This record gives sequence, structure tokens and C-alpha cells, in this order.
Amino acid sequence: MLIYMIRRLAQSVGVLLAMSMLVFASVYLIGNPADILISMDADQTERARLVQAMGLDQALPLQYWNFLLHALHGDLGNSFVHGVPAITLVFERLPATLELACVAMLIAIALGVPLGLWAGLRPHSWVGKGIMTGSILGFSLPTFWVGLMLIVVFAVQLGWLPAGGRGPTREVLGLSLSVFSLEGWRHLLLPAVNLALFKLALVTRLTRASTHEALTQDYVKFAHAKGLSPARVVGVHVLKNILVPIVTVVALEFGALVAFAAVTETIFVWPGAGKLIIESIGSLDRPVIVAYLLVVVSMFTLLNLLVDIAYSSLDPRVRLDEQSA
Repeated sequence: MLIYMIRRLAQSVGVLLAMSMLVFASVYLIGNPADILISMDADQTERARLVQAMGLDQALPLQYWNFLLHALHGDLGNSFVHGVPAITLVFERLPATLELACVAMLIAIALGVPLGLWAGLRPHSWVGKGIMTGSILGFSLPTFWVGLMLIVVFAVQLGWLPAGGRGPTREVLGLSLSVFSLEGWRHLLLPAVNLALFKLALVTRLTRASTHEALTQDYVKFAHAKGLSPARVVGVHVLKNILVPIVTVVALEFGALVAFAAVTETIFVWPGAGKLIIESIGSLDRPVIVAYLLVVVSMFTLLNLLVDIAYSSLDPRVRLDEQSA
């Protein structure tokens, strides 16, 4: 286990290094931040001074080398737009994104697992067929269109929920969260449902497929032959075994929720890290872009490691030491 974790951490460092190099090169190629950040009315002297202050007068390899040297000390540079450390700016916005992603994933799990179980246990019933049809819609409908429709129906037409923004927050363990107030939930519900729709469809179909496969296994047939009640067979034998693929996919998809929440955050004006990266790309704020992507890649790497450990715990046949051999 220890050797495996050390290897995974070493691989993670390599991934972070390669990703930062690619981001630096791609942002450099698509434009010059000075053309966006410096006023057109500025004279050449002022322009040269600002370019030098941002370090844009140096060659790209030198800029990247300086970035690596500072990154080793926890400094990922200052935002060109906001003038504050980029990593600080990302971490200030990240709690809002994590809160939104957590609520969205809880919605997907709380609805997707029971619906998938029902569809797997009764695949030929009209309810089971309706669940699978609904999951296809969840995959097919664009996130931005669903978000706009939710705003039109529940905010504009019915007036039940606010159209955007974040409600009042409360400090919990140093994090600003809005789930501890009714008004916070009113602001959170629409973007969370919008973000959860695709994952809900995914969890439903995964649970249904896993349930259908588990019902054909010998241990389930043996449990029925022993005279166990259907509820016990499903709750103990079926559900426990289908948790392995569900835990794996859900953990990895949580990282995807955080990484791809930008569309939902933009539609609902949610002040999270996803909205920040969209704004930073528009202004070519290179330090913020790199800092955000480094945080996201680190999160994906950590989730992958936790998934492997959880997989080994749920399925004793899996041995991490054997995988690393």
C-alpha cells in the first residue's frame, strides 16, 4: 500500500508539471494579456513599464522557469487583473463551487440509486421504462438550456426561487457556506439541480446496469434459494456488490462536477471558481488560469487515489500492492 501511494504521488507530480507546461504554452499562443489589460490610451513608456511589471517581456521558457521556482515556495504568481495572489483568489472562490458540487452530487445519488434499483429490479414495468427514458433526456438536454428553462419556470413565471446569485453565508471551519440558512438553500437549489441532472442520469443507468448484472450472479440465486426475503437479498447481497462501480464512478464524477461547473455558475451568477476561470480566460489572466487548473488536477489525482483505496476496501479481491507490481 505504501509503495503504491508513493508511486501515485510521484505520478501526480509529473502530471501537474506536464499540465502547467501545456497551459502556459497554450495561453501564450492564443494572445497577449497586455493587449487586453493595458488601456489603448497608454503611451509606449507606460505600456513597457506594465509589461515588465507583469513579466511579459521575458521569453516563454524563462517565464515558465520563474513560475516553477516560485511554485516550489507556494507562490503561483499574482493575478494580472485583481493584483492579488492567484492561488488565494482560487481558494476564495472554491468553497462556493465545492458546496454546489456536493449538493448536486447528493441529489444525483439520493435519486439515482433508488431509481436505478427500481429500473433494474423491474426492467419491464412501465415505471422502469419511464425511468430509463428520463435518463436519456438527462444525457441529451444541454446544461445551459436546462438552466435557462429552470430560471424561466421557477424564477420568472412562478417566482418561487431567485434567478441567480448566492444567498447569505455562514463561516464553518473557515469556509463560507450557504447551506445553513433557508435563504441560502433558495439560491442554491436551482443551480444544484441543473448541475446534478447529467450525473443523475449517469448514476441511474449505472445502478440499473449493475443491478441487472448482480441479479444473474450465483450468490443472489443462492440467497433466494435459502428463502431470504426479497428486501434482504436486495439490501444485503445486491446493493453491497453494486456499490463498487458506483463508488468508483461517483468519486471521479465529483471531480468532473467541480471542473465543469463553469457553465452552471455563469448562468446562475454563482460566485465560484468556475465563473472565475471563465472570466480569467476572457482576460488572459495567466496566473489564475494555471493556479485553477493545478488545483483541479490535484483534486482529480487525490480522488483517484481515494477511489483506489475505497475499491480495495469494498472488494477484498482487489489488492493495491498487486496493482502496483
